[in-house]
Amino acid sequence: MNLKGAFTAMVTPFIEEHLDEKGLVANIRRQINAKIAGIVLMGSTGEDATLTEEEQRRVIEIGVREAKGKALVIVGTGSNSTRKTIEKTRIAKELGADLAMVVTPYYNKPTQEGIYRHFEAIARGVDIPLIVYNIQGRTGVNIETSTLLRIAELENVAGVKEASGSVSQAGEVVMSVRGRHPDFSVLCGDDALTLPMMAVGAQGIISVVSNLVPERVVALANAALEARFLDALAIHQELMPLFKGVFIEVNPMPIKQAMEFCGLAAGKCRLPLCDMQEEMREKLKKILADMGLTL
Repeated sequence: MNLKGAFTAMVTPFIEEHLDEKGLVANIRRQINAKIAGIVLMGSTGEDATLTEEEQRRVIEIGVREAKGKALVIVGTGSNSTRKTIEKTRIAKELGADLAMVVTPYYNKPTQEGIYRHFEAIARGVDIPLIVYNIQGRTGVNIETSTLLRIAELENVAGVKEASGSVSQAGEVVMSVRGRHPDFSVLCGDDALTLPMMAVGAQGIISVVSNLVPERVVALANAALEARFLDALAIHQELMPLFKGVFIEVNPMPIKQAMEFCGLAAGKCRLPLCDMQEEMREKLKKILADMGLTL
């Protein structure tokens, strides 16, 4: 499976404390209309950690119903328990997900060998393509390129969401891992690094910003894929204020606030995430106004 283009790490919209199912449907349809390559449900942007098991199932069911066959449906199933991750991945497959995205185990801080064995157990336990999610800033552990190369040799491993924040590491992964396994996909996990990572060989982006402006992120990814780097640079520069703005506080607090400002379904985050500081909220509002995005 060769993954490429723009994928959206979907927010999970709420109305007060309840899942906003109509809002989720509207958001997914908006992504489909923008010709997004795929949607990612229940990642950190989707607040998976604060959803009940029933809510998790409903999000997957809605995503599969609305997007299956129109865009890839990717479900975040990772946790810091290998057994729990396997069970969540089995449920995602049973409900019709195309791929599962599995984050490096957090808090436990496993060794590189432990990371490998974690992914080995999942790949053997569930017959579904896997995207490895490397994000040291949230997990405390980086997947070293030598370890990722071992993981890529496992059956069912389709690619990596590289959110290490290092263009150099992304380049190493492209050369070392994709160089040996041409079907292994390298996707950027940091909106602001989309262009530089794609310039060194990444094939796309799993984006937070595309919740708000999917057409522009699709255009950026497509331009980079087609080696139209001047066009890609123009879009990158256009979106840079937004890339910075939606990360001025912890994700997904700013993107959900931005969507609310723009009249899109989002709602507030669940605790322990909370409302943005007023000063940051006003900065975000100004960025959106300057870009002509607010109502």
